[in-house]
Amino acid sequence: MKKKQNRSNQADGQNQTLSKREPKIWYKLDLSAIVYPTLQRRDFSSVYRLSVVLKEPVRPDILQQAADIALTRFPTYKTAIRKGLFWRYLEPNNRPGPYVRKDIRNFCMPMPFKAGNRYLLRIYYYECRISLEAHHCLGDGTGGMCVLQTITAVYLRLLGHSVSNGYFVLDVNKDPDPEELEDAYMRYANAKVCPARPGEKTYRVRGTREPFYTFNVIDGILSVREVKKVADAYHATITEYLNAVLLYALLQKQLSEWHLKLRPVKIAMPVNLRRFFPSKTLRNFITMVYPAIDPRLGEYTFEEIVSQVHNYMRYYINEKFLKGDITTNANTQRNPFIRIVPLFIKDFVVRQFYTRVQDKNSSAGLTNMGALKVPDDMKPYIDRFDIYMGQPFSSRTNCAIVSFEDVLTINFASSIMETDVERYFFRKLVKDGIHVTIESNRKNLQEL
Repeated sequence: MKKKQNRSNQADGQNQTLSKREPKIWYKLDLSAIVYPTLQRRDFSSVYRLSVVLKEPVRPDILQQAADIALTRFPTYKTAIRKGLFWRYLEPNNRPGPYVRKDIRNFCMPMPFKAGNRYLLRIYYYECRISLEAHHCLGDGTGGMCVLQTITAVYLRLLGHSVSNGYFVLDVNKDPDPEELEDAYMRYANAKVCPARPGEKTYRVRGTREPFYTFNVIDGILSVREVKKVADAYHATITEYLNAVLLYALLQKQLSEWHLKLRPVKIAMPVNLRRFFPSKTLRNFITMVYPAIDPRLGEYTFEEIVSQVHNYMRYYINEKFLKGDITTNANTQRNPFIRIVPLFIKDFVVRQFYTRVQDKNSSAGLTNMGALKVPDDMKPYIDRFDIYMGQPFSSRTNCAIVSFEDVLTINFASSIMETDVERYFFRKLVKDGIHVTIESNRKNLQEL
């Protein structure tokens, strides 16, 4: 009888354990996120940074409380990455953290997947600045900005300020919308034809690599009104005008060097697909377009560069072309043969393709998050926003643009010593009558 009773008690205990066990939650990496862990290396991090500059110094103890509260609203950001036989995936991370830290000089450093309690984001503070760094496998700049603004809103509330929800500030007392967690690519990747992708090599900026773990930034602070006035004079949008200025700067850099032959100058520019396909996803939902000029066709005036960019944007940035583009990528993932290929083989093929083809398809990167909005009762506490694309994969510079109220910031990031491209870029803005204030973490910044 005792043996039967013991066995019965053991069985009851096991049943109770099973009943308490919650179903395993995990998130498959989205269509863009698949690539980033594969490419990570000690000098390329796949990490981007978003910052908000407040009008009063940050209190780190209150910021930590705000981060702990806000991150419960973002389950795909409070995760750790895991490796399976065929694919990587994200799983919930209930370890302590991420911890708020004082800012560092060289940021956007690689995120070892097993370090920092396995979190794929960092939160920094310095004087009036709050910065969020996130690995790109979690999401794009739109998702990251929702996290940053929500943390900032909770922080201000803990200080006693009344801040509403709205725009990028999400309600921390509500459960996430299922649509926020989806891989939106797969919902809209249903075009019946995929456009061809040009693969011609482009001009590459040559520069002296900085020592390991050195990350150079140059920030230009401008007036939105001034930039718009100049862009209007060229019959272009702000994005088109600034793309043209960067193409002009890259062209001047190439012409100043000795080359056996000239090459096309091309910019890799992310497009926020949420503008064209309705989605609330906080994960990656972008694709790339490549405005370009070809100096082999002859000399270009700046007006011609602007016109070329303007026409390119009108032709390529539309729902139909973009749907075809993301379908091209989705078809690769849907291929039943590729799905069963072991992960280490996939990693090798992806690295080879990116190094030999994809990375050589652009001379620089440029992203424009546009004009950010916050709830009206949050505006009095904010000075500006910054965005950094992170370490370039090769020796070049990346440019990121964002605006808030009348403040437009242009953030250049590179891992080379030379500042030729940035100098040509800002001098062109000044020549067009735009006032520019420069900030940098460089020790010996050359005169721009």
